[in-house]
Amino acid sequence: MDVIIDVTEINIETDRLTLRSWRESDLDELFVYASVPGVGEMAGWPHHETIETSKQILRSFIDKKEVFALYHKADRKVIGSLGLHTSWANEDDRYKDLKVKEIGYVLSKDYWGQGLVPEAVKAVMDYCFAKLGVEAFTCGHFKENNQSRRVIEKCGFEFVKESEFYAKQLDKSFEGMRYILIRGK
Repeated sequence: MDVIIDVTEINIETDRLTLRSWRESDLDELFVYASVPGVGEMAGWPHHETIETSKQILRSFIDKKEVFALYHKADRKVIGSLGLHTSWANEDDRYKDLKVKEIGYVLSKDYWGQGLVPEAVKAVMDYCFAKLGVEAFTCGHFKENNQSRRVIEKCGFEFVKESEFYAKQLDKSFEGMRYILIRGK
């Protein structure tokens, strides 16, 4: 079952990151990483070609209250996002009674390969398990997205199934891999 989580009330600190709600002042930093070809496409959306696109996305992040900004402490800037979304597991008889959220993430290409996303994902899961009563998290990736696969494996998710994912913004279907992590397993 879905759990409502309002990220505007949450700040999570890791060694290198602060996960916090988005601010209007984050617009330029969002555009910098979201405008790089290949970054958004790995998550199912086209890279931002104008600052206006980033402004609309930023507004949706702020309004929906379900996406953290990933603020890099040393570099003092936002370098990505981590969202807590409605999960596919809500429609699966095996998991529909669990309080579950889907984790999605995007990271600036300049920071790939540094272990920042696993650091952020683990911190969010720990917080939500301990403080918010979340019982499980799901996550997924496009079959060819090996970077996301490695993040998911490092975080301890278990593979559940392959499925097709339609990326509306790209108007394209992808083969997807779906995973779950249940608290205490």
